[in-house]
Amino acid sequence: MTTPRTPLVTARADEVLHRVRIDHNPYLEALVDGSMPLDAFRTTQEQFFFAVTFFPRPMAALVGRLPDPRQRLDILRNVVEEHGDFEEAAFHHTTFREFLHRIGSEVGTLDELDLSPVVRAFNSILTTACVLDELEVGVACMGIIERAFAGVSAAIGRAVVERGWLPRDRLIHYSLHAEIDVRHADEFFAVVEPAWEDENRRYLVDQGLQLGAYALDRLYRDLHVEGDLDVGDGLSRPDRPPRRSVAVDHKGRPYVR
Repeated sequence: MTTPRTPLVTARADEVLHRVRIDHNPYLEALVDGSMPLDAFRTTQEQFFFAVTFFPRPMAALVGRLPDPRQRLDILRNVVEEHGDFEEAAFHHTTFREFLHRIGSEVGTLDELDLSPVVRAFNSILTTACVLDELEVGVACMGIIERAFAGVSAAIGRAVVERGWLPRDRLIHYSLHAEIDVRHADEFFAVVEPAWEDENRRYLVDQGLQLGAYALDRLYRDLHVEGDLDVGDGLSRPDRPPRRSVAVDHKGRPYVR
């Protein structure tokens, strides 16, 4: 692994992730130990799609808040990569839809799904951190999510292959993130590494690291619960309304296609 440019923040991020133990999150454990059926995985990944497609938006908001144009470049590079280096077929939004298609989802109906409050809560945390909170909080929050997601992606990709849901050469999206997200995290941390050395700002960086680790871990924990409720007993969740007859965007607003 390449030595990070940001040894101080990276070391603290790893301490936070070790304490949270996201690698032992029940969602990942159920996926690895075989207790999560494909239907539950598919259903929860369809909801996770709305987190994937939303993720670049708070990231882009941070770019506009940074006064130093040199600092903007690191995060701007990340935003561009989220959009496939300007190639629509390589948008992370696009590659994740293709992943869903390959595991059997009806991707043409994704826009008709109700957005789970689990995912809305996660997206709202990122929006608040990146738009309304102190700059260091938002940057550190996004950075630790990227660092954690590298390991999460590797675990999910490995489990999908080992369980026979996809052959390795058909795995998409997760294989890429397992490779690039450590670098993405380093690009975020480069913005706040100087703040870590400032006793007056270190607290804000640490708050962002803890918030991001909590948010991602909570997202997967709650998705695990939703997956159990939806398909664990082979029944539809009783308190969930049926799919809408009209399409809705990721905020739940209806629109005409």
